[in-house]
Amino acid sequence: MYWQDKYILRDTIEYEIKFAGKYGARGEKRGKKKKATPETIKKQNQANRLKKMRRTLQLNFDKGDLWVTLKYPKGTRKSIKDFEKDIRNFHSTMRRRYKAYGQEYKFAERHEVGALGGLHMHILLPRIPNINTTDVIQSAWKHGQANFEPCDGRYGDLAAYIVKEPTEEVEKQLSLFPKEERGKLVRYSTSRNLIRPEPERKEYSRRTVRKLILDGIKPSRGYYVEEDSIVIGINPYTGMSFIHYTERMVKDG
Repeated sequence: MYWQDKYILRDTIEYEIKFAGKYGARGEKRGKKKKATPETIKKQNQANRLKKMRRTLQLNFDKGDLWVTLKYPKGTRKSIKDFEKDIRNFHSTMRRRYKAYGQEYKFAERHEVGALGGLHMHILLPRIPNINTTDVIQSAWKHGQANFEPCDGRYGDLAAYIVKEPTEEVEKQLSLFPKEERGKLVRYSTSRNLIRPEPERKEYSRRTVRKLILDGIKPSRGYYVEEDSIVIGINPYTGMSFIHYTERMVKDG
């Protein structure tokens, strides 16, 4: 038996096909297994966080939405308590303003301490149609400069930044803050109203990944398979094969 998890992400569909259980399907030869190390588990967990965040961003944000950095003037040293208060006030103001324009307020954010100790936040926000959204955001952040970059659709890059592990330089700056509060600085979160990527799961008992590979991947109607998205391999910890690939919608014209 194997599982097929299908993620519908607007104009793309992602497939993850893998064996369920311990033994796989008839005709499937198990590869050699190896024991997972703590470092390997950590890397896999990080890869899963990245994949989940990328899919979440793709479901909820569009090209042209705004990647914003909220900063304080150079040399400002805020306490964690005051930093969190400023962020709460910013969100409260933004919710009211988006509501006034008839728009849903949603976000994905990353709190950070810079290599020189400055606290700041990166946040992805939807652009308000027919409104200068940068002015709306800047006026809501009353503590310094807000920098803006338009989202170009590379959700993987944004997701990697949001969920990244702190560097050695950042770790040094974190050590200057009370230990029990450090987790509040280098962290990420999203608004509760974001659509979450949930797969459509199907179970198959007779087909095998081997047969799928030999027959070739046939895209859904109206889609094509992105050739560079096809990943075929053997999970080194279960010994069972898998295949991942992405379909993209064919656009008219």
